[in-house]
Amino acid sequence: MAKGKGLTVTFKATLQNQLALLPLDLNDMVCANHPVRIVGDILDKIDISKLIAEYKTGGASSYHPKVLLKILVYAYINNIYSSRKIEEAVCQNINFMWLAGMNKPDHNTINRFRSKRLQRTLRPIFSQVVELLCQEGLLSIKELYTDGTKIEANANRYTFVWGNSIKTNREKIKKQLSELWEYAQQVAATEMDDTDPSGFDKIDSEKVTEAINKINEALKDKKVDKNVRQKLNYGKKHWPSSLDKYEEQEAMIGDDRSSMSKTDPDATFMRLKEDHMKNGQLKPAYNVQISTNNQYIVNYSLHRQSTDTNTLIAHLEQHIKTYKKKPANITADAGYGSEQNYQWLESKRITAYVKHNQFDRKQRKHKKENKPYSADKLVYDEAKDQYQCPKDKPMNNIGTYIRRTKTGYLQTITKYETESCKYCRLKELCHQAKGNRVIEINHNLKRLKSRADKRLKTKRGIAKRKQRCFDVESVFGNIKQNHHFRRFMLRGIEKVEIETGLLAMAHNLRKKIA
Repeated sequence: MAKGKGLTVTFKATLQNQLALLPLDLNDMVCANHPVRIVGDILDKIDISKLIAEYKTGGASSYHPKVLLKILVYAYINNIYSSRKIEEAVCQNINFMWLAGMNKPDHNTINRFRSKRLQRTLRPIFSQVVELLCQEGLLSIKELYTDGTKIEANANRYTFVWGNSIKTNREKIKKQLSELWEYAQQVAATEMDDTDPSGFDKIDSEKVTEAINKINEALKDKKVDKNVRQKLNYGKKHWPSSLDKYEEQEAMIGDDRSSMSKTDPDATFMRLKEDHMKNGQLKPAYNVQISTNNQYIVNYSLHRQSTDTNTLIAHLEQHIKTYKKKPANITADAGYGSEQNYQWLESKRITAYVKHNQFDRKQRKHKKENKPYSADKLVYDEAKDQYQCPKDKPMNNIGTYIRRTKTGYLQTITKYETESCKYCRLKELCHQAKGNRVIEINHNLKRLKSRADKRLKTKRGIAKRKQRCFDVESVFGNIKQNHHFRRFMLRGIEKVEIETGLLAMAHNLRKKIA
C-alpha cells in the first residue's frame, strides 16, 4: 500500500452549540500580563470621589463611573474614539468585556458620561495618574518641555464668521443709512432734524429703527424714488436683526481672536499643516498646548488663539493650579519668546530655556547680512544713555512712551534721534526717513533676550534644546500619525478639553504599558 493512501483527513471538533457545565471565567480568557489589566490596576488606585459626587441620589441604578472611565481610557488607547464603536467593542471584545465586568452601556450612556460627568472631574483624575507615574520615577513635573499643535474641530469648514467682516458690514449699513438720511433732508428738509445717524460712534438696532421711522415719517406724503423706497423697506426689515446678530457674534468671538465657526462657536479658523488639499487651507480648529517630560504628558490646555505666544502664561498657570507647585524650568521654541512671557517667567522664578525670534538667525555665522545698520547693530552707551549711529555720531534720548500689545501688556519704548543726517553719505543705506534717523528701543525686552541668549548657549541650555525636539514633538506625531487622531469628536471648548484629557491619559498609559 502506498504511503498515506488509506488515511483520512481529520478536523477538530466544533463546540459552538455545546453547553458548558460551568460558566466561563473571563479572567481565564485575558492574559495575566495583558495591557488591559495594567489599565485596570492603575485606574483602581485613583480617587474618584469628585466624579461620584456628580451623581444624584435615588432613582434607577447607574453604571459605576470607574467602569465607564476604564472603558473610555482603554478605548482611546486602542484608537477607538466614537461612542458607537465603543459600545460595539464592549459587546464584542473580550478585553472590553472583562474591563467592564460584563456591563454593556450603550453609546448614549458613554457619550453622556464623557461630555457631562467628566467636565469638572477629568483633570484631577489625570493629575493623579501623572503623580503615580512620577512616584515610579518615570517622569518629573518640575522640568517641562512645551509645544502646541492645532487639531481640527468637529465643525463645518465653510460656515464661518470673521470679525473684520462684521465691522465692514456694520459700516455699510451706517453708510447706506446716512445716504437715506441725506436724501430725506433734500426732499423734506423742514421735517428732519440734524441727528444724522452717521454721527453715531456705534449704531445698533434701536438707533437704526428710530432713524428709518423718522425718514419714513418725513417722506410719507412726498414723491420718493422707487429705489429709495425699496431700500427703506429692506433696511426696516433686515438691518435691525442683522445688527443684533453682529453684536451677538462679536461677543462670541471676543477680543482674543478674529474668527469663529458657526457650527462650533468656540472653534477658531486656523491654518493647519496637515491639509488634505496641500494648500494651507484655513479650518476651524483648537490650539492644543502640552508640557511633557520623558515623553509623558504632564499638563495640557486648550486655547482659541491661533498663535502660541499668547498661550504660555495660561498654560503654566494651569500647571501650577493642578499640582500646587510651579515648575523649576521650561523649554520651548521661538514661538513663545515674547517680552510678556519672559517677564512673567522671571517674576515666577522659573528658569526659561525659551528662544526668541532672532535666536536661530544669530547662530548662522555665514548668513549674508542684509541690514548692517539696523538698530540692534548700533553701539549703546549705558552711562550716557546714547546710541552711536554708523558714522559714530551720538543718538540722544528724546523721550519714552507706553505701547499696549493686543493682550493688554504694557511695553516701555524709548526713542533716540541723531543730531543731524543732512550731509551724511550713509543716509540712504542707513534709513529711509526724510529727516534725522529715529530708532525705538525696548530696553527691557533687549535685557530679557540677552539673558535668554546666555542661558540657551550653556551646556545645559544646548542639551535642553536638543531634548525638546524629541521629547514633546514626538508626542504630537504619535497621537496624530500613529493613532490617527486628527479631528475632535465633540463640540464646544469644555467638551473638547475632555477629549484632550482622555488623549493625554491614554498616551501616558500606553507609554507605560509599552
